[in-house]
Amino acid sequence: MPSAETNGEVKEPSGRKSAWIMNAFAMAAPGHLAPGLWRHPAQEPQTLDHWVKLAKTLDEANFHGMFFADVLGIYDVYTGGIGPALQSGSQTPEIDIAFAVSAMAHATKNLSFGITASTTYENPYSLARKFSTLDYLTNGRVGWNVSLETAIKRSSRTRQQLTGGQIVTSYLQSAADSFGLDQQVEHDERYRMADEFMEVVYKLLEGSWEDDAVVADRKTGVYTDPAKVHRINHVGKYYKCAGPNLVQPTPQRTPFLLQAGASKAGKAFSAAHAEAMFLPGMIPEKTRDIVDSMKVLLREQGRSEDSCKFIAGIFIVVDETDEKAQAKFDDLLQYADLEGTASLFGGWSGTDLSQFSDDEDFAFKGPPAIQSMINSWTATVPGTAGLKWTKRRVLQELAISGAHPRAVGNPHTVADVMQRWVDEAKVDGFNISYATTPGTFDDLITYLWPELRRRGVLQESYAGSSMRENYLQDGQGPRAREGHPATRYAHKAL
Repeated sequence: MPSAETNGEVKEPSGRKSAWIMNAFAMAAPGHLAPGLWRHPAQEPQTLDHWVKLAKTLDEANFHGMFFADVLGIYDVYTGGIGPALQSGSQTPEIDIAFAVSAMAHATKNLSFGITASTTYENPYSLARKFSTLDYLTNGRVGWNVSLETAIKRSSRTRQQLTGGQIVTSYLQSAADSFGLDQQVEHDERYRMADEFMEVVYKLLEGSWEDDAVVADRKTGVYTDPAKVHRINHVGKYYKCAGPNLVQPTPQRTPFLLQAGASKAGKAFSAAHAEAMFLPGMIPEKTRDIVDSMKVLLREQGRSEDSCKFIAGIFIVVDETDEKAQAKFDDLLQYADLEGTASLFGGWSGTDLSQFSDDEDFAFKGPPAIQSMINSWTATVPGTAGLKWTKRRVLQELAISGAHPRAVGNPHTVADVMQRWVDEAKVDGFNISYATTPGTFDDLITYLWPELRRRGVLQESYAGSSMRENYLQDGQGPRAREGHPATRYAHKAL
């Protein structure tokens, strides 16, 4: 992390300015965090051509990566059914973006791709093959967002809670139903399961093939030296796997690992495994608390503080002037589907807003999750102090940006908001969500990028060929770093 500041610009100890990590936060569904915006005239149909064109645009603009969120069920808490989510296109229908990543990678040179996969609903053997394949086809430009979704019952004890703008994930019941899981998995237990899941994956990716196992000798007719490929013969509490991996060593071996989880168990898991962490929070000071606590945990794990990058979510509307940006935001808002927003919020929080009347003031009578967000909005969003927080008003604030901070204004205004997050929360970069594609990202490149370039915080060239090199920017190559648990399972250690 940067340790010196000069005139508001963050610098590394050597004096070189640190480029902010810039992720495009996307989802292969009609509505990600902005239900209803698929109706906007600027929203293109999300065909393969669309995603490839967007990836090329981001690559040319030196974005670090494109991170794809994922869910495995349909939001069904609001009204007790899936109707609102389906009608509004709220994260449904959703294709498996992994099948499109190789096409996007083929059309780009440097852009990386983060893909979400669940340790609950995947098998470590098949998942290792999947990410080895993607790492091979992208030449090391793939990352795995380690999701720990679990089967939950709808009870006040196990429902997901939003606290201080933080999303503590345990959803969706509809996914559990479709995968045939109906028993509750205790919160900390699923992290213990995930730790063993990661152990199996590391053994397969790091230890089952030696670096020079593939010889492809035309004279001898030997393609792979059998003596250099090894079964892992893992037998644990939750998993049993003989191995070896079906794919030869790839540029990164283990994909770059991302994680989002701010509970006690979630932070411990991230400290052990994550190389980038998506941070919750709508107030920089609260997010800073997570960053500080994570650095302590990283040191306790024997990892350096800069071995994990911290990335904050944000939604941006930018134009030449504050007035034009606000008008653009108001135009977007008229397409927002509040029923769809309510369905998303139901899945995130376990709260069915259909059970509340339209004129209640949620600041006083609403669930703790909503009251916490209202406090955050009142503290950070101009013009919200003194408002009556009705259900409609709450949903309007959630519409488009979800439970993330937003910056609306001219390039200088937006850059100042981002600079505050870097200075006060000590984040390394941003996961930028969208209202429309490619519109939101085109505006960033047109209006905001020149201002960030002027401030010296925009990446002008890529640090290496792999995702790990480009995010960590430490010059140590594409493989997992010393101190990371993946390195314990290299062949010499088996």
